[in-house]
Amino acid sequence: MKRKNERRKRWEPKKKRPVVKRGELEELTADVYICITDRLYFAILHQKPRSTSERHYFCIDEELEYENFYADFGPLNLAMFYRYCCKLNKKLKSFTLGKKKIVHYTCGDQKKQANAAYLIGSYAVMHLKKTPEEAYRLLVSGNTSYLSFRDASFGTCTYNLNILDCLHGVQKALQYGWLDFSDFDVEEYEHYERAENGDFNWIIPGKFLAFSGPHPKSKIENGYPLHAPEAYFPYFRKHNITTIVRLNKKMYDAKRFTDLGFEHHDLFFIDGSTPSDAIVKKFINICENAEGVIAVHCKAGLGRTGTLIGCYMMKHYRLTASETIAWIRICRPGSVIGPQQNYVQEKQASLWAEGDIYRAKMRERQNGTSKVAVTRILSGVDDISINDNTNSMSAKLEIELYNDEDERNSITQGDKLRALKSKRQVRASTGLLTLEENTIRTRSSSQSFRIILQSSVQSNTRSKSASLSSGTDTGKRTTRSTTGHSSLGSQLLNSRLARSLGNLHALTNDQDQTQNEAKSGSKLVSNSTNQMNNLNAVNNYTQQRATTDHSHTSDSSEGEK
Repeated sequence: MKRKNERRKRWEPKKKRPVVKRGELEELTADVYICITDRLYFAILHQKPRSTSERHYFCIDEELEYENFYADFGPLNLAMFYRYCCKLNKKLKSFTLGKKKIVHYTCGDQKKQANAAYLIGSYAVMHLKKTPEEAYRLLVSGNTSYLSFRDASFGTCTYNLNILDCLHGVQKALQYGWLDFSDFDVEEYEHYERAENGDFNWIIPGKFLAFSGPHPKSKIENGYPLHAPEAYFPYFRKHNITTIVRLNKKMYDAKRFTDLGFEHHDLFFIDGSTPSDAIVKKFINICENAEGVIAVHCKAGLGRTGTLIGCYMMKHYRLTASETIAWIRICRPGSVIGPQQNYVQEKQASLWAEGDIYRAKMRERQNGTSKVAVTRILSGVDDISINDNTNSMSAKLEIELYNDEDERNSITQGDKLRALKSKRQVRASTGLLTLEENTIRTRSSSQSFRIILQSSVQSNTRSKSASLSSGTDTGKRTTRSTTGHSSLGSQLLNSRLARSLGNLHALTNDQDQTQNEAKSGSKLVSNSTNQMNNLNAVNNYTQQRATTDHSHTSDSSEGEK
């Protein structure tokens, strides 16, 4: 009986699927047009449109692309936001487009839709003076949903950062004066964020700079350009950076900073982890008492660096955790990773409370009712705990639990992120970015040339004895080898290193000797950009001085003429 019933059930006709009418199907696949202003629209389209006599369409999906580490895809960085605003303002002010509606459309996948929506929403906050909620309400008015942004870690996403969070971050940056495109140098931003040029970004202009950790010597390791502490000195001095905070293992001697008048602090904790309360308190106390700008670095300058800077921002500016993470990532993509995101969220309430107490004490001091040195007292909420010997001892033990030996001999998250970033920059350095690099240097071409010459002689001096011992024939073989495919990779890496040393004004202990050689040989080197990228100008400079009658390449000859 059971078998017969089963057969009957199998033979029963299947239920008919609901039929979608033609009009309903069109609604499901219809294009979405969102009115931002009377002239400005945002559209999510399924096909690339053509501009008409009434509408002008433009798209940035392929023009402004996020360079990911792993599964992260946004938000687009500050330079891309700046370029978008310039592009859109130009179209809105154009005389030829004066009678047309301007439509920013996206035909990309959901990731590109999210970045496009973030851009036009941020534009509405910055230029149209809309609140973040008003701008976001417009973006979702067509029953449209957007993907949330995620961190740069490899694995499951544990913290979602949505477009509204980014709009709030932009609004807070405008409120506190961190975002001002009237004096924003987009070329400098794009130049120095690259690994070969220092890999650093401003998080709060005039207060915090985040950068990748320096190394004992300027060199290229596993494809990543490493810079000595001296490479950063001129830029740091120019921008009033007085304090350096190191969060990773001790790769260089801190005396190289302190001997030249910089303050240097070590607050090590494990790569990819979260800091202890003692480290957070000490970091904030250092920043509150710093006379100038603070430069913070870990290994890659992303996770630990962004986490501690974010803690300071929440205490002193009362940003939410999501606003903090959003703004830091807009300035320096890839910052605050994995469990650090949830940690920042958990610390929000306590840091807000600490900030309220700090500001109350500051008001008392300004009113003359308190004669206490407030900045020395307020490294935490409880003033008494700072003077408590028991608590200070426990804090010291808590810091000593971290040992940088665990990080010294293993590949960490920071190593992987730096390797990914260096590969990304290698791809970008071929072609268009080289032209942009040339444009950046036009403002001080003579100075840059002089420094690159200096770095060339420096590199040459180190290998001078080995080169001269090989004789003239070796020099000729080296010259001919530049055309071979086997040495092409090393040429590119060495030329990138030479440019980075020049761009960062790298200094060495034998600086005086280098300067003398550079002065005597400056007449033999041209200002040509091709020669700056030529490996022979870096590795064989002394041979060129001794053999001036040797035939040069066509590009070098034109440069000397």
